[in-house]
Amino acid sequence: MPVPYTFGTATAAIPLTQLDSNFSTAITIGNTAVYLGNTTTSFGNLTLANVTISSVSTAITAAQGGTGLTSITANSVMLGNATGSVLLVAPGTTGNVLVSTGTTWQSTAPASGGSVTSVSVVSANGFAGTVATPTSTPAITLTTSITGVLKGNGTAISAATAGTDYVAPSGALGTPSSGTLSSCTVDGTDAVGFRNIPVNSQSAAYTAVLADSGKVIFHPSTDANARTFTIPANSSVAYAIGTAITFINMTSQVVTIAITSDTMYLSSAGTTGSRSLAQYGSATAIKMTSTTWLISGSGLT
Repeated sequence: MPVPYTFGTATAAIPLTQLDSNFSTAITIGNTAVYLGNTTTSFGNLTLANVTISSVSTAITAAQGGTGLTSITANSVMLGNATGSVLLVAPGTTGNVLVSTGTTWQSTAPASGGSVTSVSVVSANGFAGTVATPTSTPAITLTTSITGVLKGNGTAISAATAGTDYVAPSGALGTPSSGTLSSCTVDGTDAVGFRNIPVNSQSAAYTAVLADSGKVIFHPSTDANARTFTIPANSSVAYAIGTAITFINMTSQVVTIAITSDTMYLSSAGTTGSRSLAQYGSATAIKMTSTTWLISGSGLT
């Protein structure tokens, strides 16, 4: 006749014929110790709570809810495969990636190089395009038309609001507080110049530079010495055609205006060569072609 035994909060009936009289083997189920002797007992479907397993003789397989491993190396990575077993991959160097060898996995540095065949470029701000190769320039298409200047506040172009996200062009650049304006023209051909005539004062022999275009090379009264101011050859300094350079002499000593391998004509006379500029004299040389200049002025011989 079965005798009822209480295991934790559950009551179960175990036939006495399945219990060994020695009661030498104990299994803890719930919080109650039950001695089953040396007899193998089948419990069928049994739910166990608060069960502590102190040791096992063999590894628990993946099919049984385990890893199939009896030990794990620190910082290793466990990977499952299609056979239901677990692979243990040794730790790698920081920045490494896991790479399959076909039969296992290994930690290795990421591969470098390679080629990109096609990359799609899509942006929430209304830009779209495709990069054919890494070295080509992507073809970017603006999917929404806007007349004005974007403020760059992060709003999508398709949702941009006039006055808030972009401003209409006013037709004027405005006045910057500082900086240098370069490579700009007033009509597509002629460079932006000066409203005044900047003065480059020289108290020694001097050869003009590209930055002297449109300026005055000035010989001050404090330098009572004869000086030579030279216009360099086009092969040395390629002034734009139409460049004007003015010379002023304020001393009693003559200033010689010289030219190198190019040709400088004296206005009206048509003679060529270096010119002399007397005290209080001024003269302006204008570049007519790549290698010819015309000079005229007062106190010029």
